[in-house]
Amino acid sequence: MRIAILGTRGIPSNYGGFETFAEECAAGLASRGHQVTVYGRSHYVSGSLNSYRGINIVVLPTLRFKYLDTVVHTFLSVAHSLYRRFDIILICNAANSIYAWIPRLFGTPVVLNVDGIERLRRKWNWLGRSYYHLCEYLSTLLPNVIVTDARVIESYYREKYNAASVYIPYGASTAKSDGGSTLERLGLTAREYCLYVSRLEPENNALLVVQAFETVRTAKRLVIVGDAPYAQDYIRTVKATRDSRILFPGAIYGEGYRELLANAFCYIHATEVGGAHPALLEAMGQANLIIFNGTPENSEVAGDCGLLYRKNDAADLARCLQIAVDCPARFEGLRKAALERARTQYSWETIVSQYEQLFTELLSPK
Repeated sequence: MRIAILGTRGIPSNYGGFETFAEECAAGLASRGHQVTVYGRSHYVSGSLNSYRGINIVVLPTLRFKYLDTVVHTFLSVAHSLYRRFDIILICNAANSIYAWIPRLFGTPVVLNVDGIERLRRKWNWLGRSYYHLCEYLSTLLPNVIVTDARVIESYYREKYNAASVYIPYGASTAKSDGGSTLERLGLTAREYCLYVSRLEPENNALLVVQAFETVRTAKRLVIVGDAPYAQDYIRTVKATRDSRILFPGAIYGEGYRELLANAFCYIHATEVGGAHPALLEAMGQANLIIFNGTPENSEVAGDCGLLYRKNDAADLARCLQIAVDCPARFEGLRKAALERARTQYSWETIVSQYEQLFTELLSPK
């Protein structure tokens, strides 16, 4: 099959979940003999990059503005894809649903991965929230198929819009990191730091994590990994802490990111919006002790393989952290359970197979 994946910033992935998804899914499909093209943004992917991991790369410009970055680039990508005559197009992000009808006019099936309920993110003003609300509805009408990566999101679309979706979760890698240079560079010791990884935006609750950790009695450190292009005021507030135990190394990707996951004492997952969060699954795949915000989506992914704290409750998060650092041996079983859950329920190999099967069915004569 000739497959296009668009709607992300592009690959190699060094930003967020959709980028990692695009890379892992595309690489898996390419390894099975399919011709896969991933579209990327010129401010994110080098224009000189034509291929990566057996994947064709197309780099196109966009407008670097919070409300136009995604939709402008996706429009250009859809227009460009018409000349490539792909067999099937996978669009990421419900915000891009408005373009799903265009390839279909030319006979190309379109699959849309909607992710979570984006309009709930606090970074959007009323116009952004209204646009995402509209796109949720259009997601149920314009593509051939919508994909949801969490049962909670699948239920949301069914109950709110009476729309069926195909459930295919996000994947997790269980490969171990052999490196040690990142820990050395940051002055960290294995199992002597708590790790938080996310874009530093309000709904991901980095500030709450900092405030909770400030009250925990421990010599361990807290490492806050991440950045965000449109949240500088919030980031300044997060970094205003006077607790010398808290480290802000910025965004870290690739082998350095895997090294931090593999050697953490625990992983704190504080997000409150979205479907199956990539960072949570990746932390589980590295046998971390998971301490997670008690949302339905997070509970679905982590199950009983971690410590749940009451939703957005800094005091309860601090309580969980204190118990974990005081009685570490008590929770070793949770590490093993998290790894096994990631391996058996969220393997990339299985997920690539599910997308391959979905594409094949869409292209099969009726």
